[in-house]
Amino acid sequence: MNVIDKKGPWPFVTRLVYQAADRSLQVWSSRRHRKGLLRGTGDESVRLSSCIWMPQQLNWWIGTVFAMGSLLFAVASALSLWPHLVAEYSLDESQINAIFFAGSIPFTIAAYLQLFQAANAGAIAVRDTQTTRRTVFLGWRPHDIGWLSSTLQFIGTILFNFNTFDAMIPSLNWFQQDLVTWLPDIIGSTLFLASGYLAFSEICHAHWAWKPESISWWVVVTNLVGCVGFMVSAVFAIALPTSHPELISLSLVFTLLGAIGFLTGSLLMLPEALLSKSLRAR
Repeated sequence: MNVIDKKGPWPFVTRLVYQAADRSLQVWSSRRHRKGLLRGTGDESVRLSSCIWMPQQLNWWIGTVFAMGSLLFAVASALSLWPHLVAEYSLDESQINAIFFAGSIPFTIAAYLQLFQAANAGAIAVRDTQTTRRTVFLGWRPHDIGWLSSTLQFIGTILFNFNTFDAMIPSLNWFQQDLVTWLPDIIGSTLFLASGYLAFSEICHAHWAWKPESISWWVVVTNLVGCVGFMVSAVFAIALPTSHPELISLSLVFTLLGAIGFLTGSLLMLPEALLSKSLRAR
């Protein structure tokens, strides 16, 4: 392979221009390869109704399941911020915490599907070929920015499982809350933020780029906004010896904003899935 140009945020390579065996110029990009997308930015004319039901596409499942988790987090946050809604639906704090926990499950499922997809994307050397490869369930590809982003996100979702489950334990003092709920929350949110930035730099082929014409760029940007929201929420969620209701309210506001960011990015994955090579081939 004769590489003519390569780009990417150091130390990763996310875009290659190379000369194929037939001497034609080909372009390889990390996200397109990982998700099996057609070449291009993703701004072809598509009918949104076409992406509502595509169960044969793994990209569709990833977006749909992420959207389910994001919606549950948004609902739980909204219920916590507006007590009159809680009274109207006869809910208590334990039931709202159960909604948060229920939302963490789809997050973990979708994050694993994304990791599975990245682990089985194949090496650059076999970019667009149809060669048969052994199925990998986790893999080890720390040099691959897409795999690394997916792995960090998956670990973060597992920590959110612990965080939201432990929040349902009654009668915890402030130290116990920090140990079993806040600590997994802050670590998970940090991993989410790192994952979101890696996904952003992957599509930018740099540490920063402005590509509003690309639907994939909007997917990662809105996802990164969600990561920032969860990070700020985790900072304010720390339990202190004396009660500070304003910190709890701020944490819930940023949880809601983060969930809306994740929900938007998840829904944008559905029209992005229309660019799948296998879908277009059919």
